[in-house]
Amino acid sequence: MNKPVIAICAALFATSVFAQAPAPKKAGIESQTYKWNAQEGEKIEALKLKGDVKRGEEAYEVCGACHLPSGAGRPDGTFPQLAGQHTTVLIKQIADIRAGLRDNPTMYPFAVTLTDPQELADVSAYIESLCIPTDHGQYDGPDAPKHLADGKALYEKECKECHGMNGQGDKAKFYPVIAGQHYKYLLRQMTQIRDGKRRNANPDMVKVIKKYNDQQLVAISSYQSSLRMPGAMCTGKPAAGKK
Repeated sequence: MNKPVIAICAALFATSVFAQAPAPKKAGIESQTYKWNAQEGEKIEALKLKGDVKRGEEAYEVCGACHLPSGAGRPDGTFPQLAGQHTTVLIKQIADIRAGLRDNPTMYPFAVTLTDPQELADVSAYIESLCIPTDHGQYDGPDAPKHLADGKALYEKECKECHGMNGQGDKAKFYPVIAGQHYKYLLRQMTQIRDGKRRNANPDMVKVIKKYNDQQLVAISSYQSSLRMPGAMCTGKPAAGKK
């Protein structure tokens, strides 16, 4: 990460931390009463609204300090690639962070700066409009070919039905786009989901990957990070911005 961006993120984060109370804690997957994607709260209000891409571009400026103006995130997986993500997924995840259902202390101070459901819809519409960068973090170990092959087999057996052949997800079902996502971010999230540490996880996904060992998670993450969505990927430089 370059120093100017680090400085911006640190300054914004420090300001937000002092301005906002700590994130609340809402019962998640560890609770017997947990319902994934419960139809309640500001998420429902935001989903009913039509997002304005122009207004969303302005609201995204604070996000771009860490996720980059292109929405590319960071290849080391510290900040995920957001560009091209479904509005439904973005709205749900941001709302979950704001409500204390998903633990993300780094993003929480920024997420709570969104003023209302309309701004949440706007910024999500803008992010969805961005093309997906093709230059992102992938597994590059000496056994990469084997991991890709093993990961492909696992993906096509148990992940393709929800996330699609090309990692396009399912907007209507809130399943995320994973094409163009960084390997290390995917591995971290799937490990947390498997180990019960992602409190807003989909129980159906937990059931699928609960049985995977660490090597299998590396394999499937390496394959997922290689996926491309035809028509959605950027054609120029990674920082090119919109389609």
